Amino acid sequence: MTHAAPLRPLLGDYLAHQQARACAEGTLRNGALYLGNFVDWLAERGVTDAREVTRSLLERYQRHLYAYRKKDGQPLAVMGQHVRLTTIQGFFRWLARERYLEANPAADLELPRVGRRLPRAILTAHEAETVLGLTELTTAMGQRDRAMLEVLYSTGMRRRELCNLKLDDADLERGTVMIREGKGKKDRLLPLGRRAAWWLSHYLENARAQLQAGPDARVIFIGRDGQGITRGVVGNLVHAYIKKSGIGKSGSCHLFRHAMATLMLEGGADIRHIQQMLGHARLSTTEIYTHVNIAHLVDVHRRSHPAEQRPLPGDQTGLAGPDETDKVPA
Repeated sequence: MTHAAPLRPLLGDYLAHQQARACAEGTLRNGALYLGNFVDWLAERGVTDAREVTRSLLERYQRHLYAYRKKDGQPLAVMGQHVRLTTIQGFFRWLARERYLEANPAADLELPRVGRRLPRAILTAHEAETVLGLTELTTAMGQRDRAMLEVLYSTGMRRRELCNLKLDDADLERGTVMIREGKGKKDRLLPLGRRAAWWLSHYLENARAQLQAGPDARVIFIGRDGQGITRGVVGNLVHAYIKKSGIGKSGSCHLFRHAMATLMLEGGADIRHIQQMLGHARLSTTEIYTHVNIAHLVDVHRRSHPAEQRPLPGDQTGLAGPDETDKVPA
């Protein structure tokens, strides 16, 4: 027989359990927010004990998330609904395992289907070079920005991973950089291209000392306050450079991550090598870039589609002349 299971105190215990498991800071923050909202919603309906939560009540909350509108009037994205519900499932799985519940009411909850979305924008090699060329190389900040952009473009690392880089993580002689405790608390060793290594070396030798406040700062990239640059600052800087370039694409650090993966695939890299570079736990996550990599498909289409074998209007180089269907009505 289960004992009393007051939701709010148990929520605190669950979050402490997650923290003890060394869950990522973002996971803990989102868990506190999403589960706090859920417990508040239950309390408004007079439910304060976990034993009172039923499958039917959870489905009501799922419908609530579907109908919810943010301050700007927009609904929660399907992924947003999905993440909130999986967080609740994790909470109830823990409650059942700790014997606060005899059965887990969230075990068979049908979650909304999350489609695999293609990246909205992918930088071409020319566009990436355009953005890289906007940094002001006569200033320490500009040299730092160029080194950051080069590292992002060369490795495809995440913004947080860039901010966490320490001086001994980069081996410029070997052309490698170590990501320590990336997503999933996993380390990985990445190749650092020769050009990125040159710019990083240039920044370390010529600009970093001008930005560093004290000898204790061991991070590679320094902000205006002399401390490690933050994710928000990096995101804003990269976004500003992309906007300034006039290429007509919106985004930030993830555009260079997408560009690295897509352009390397187009260059013949194996998908498993891209998976290792990006730090994806599952190959299926990386395979989205095989759909973005359309260069080979375009070539096959041009060589095999019958319409592509006919000349364009006014083109005298084709073997076959236009037929009646090619004529533009007067």
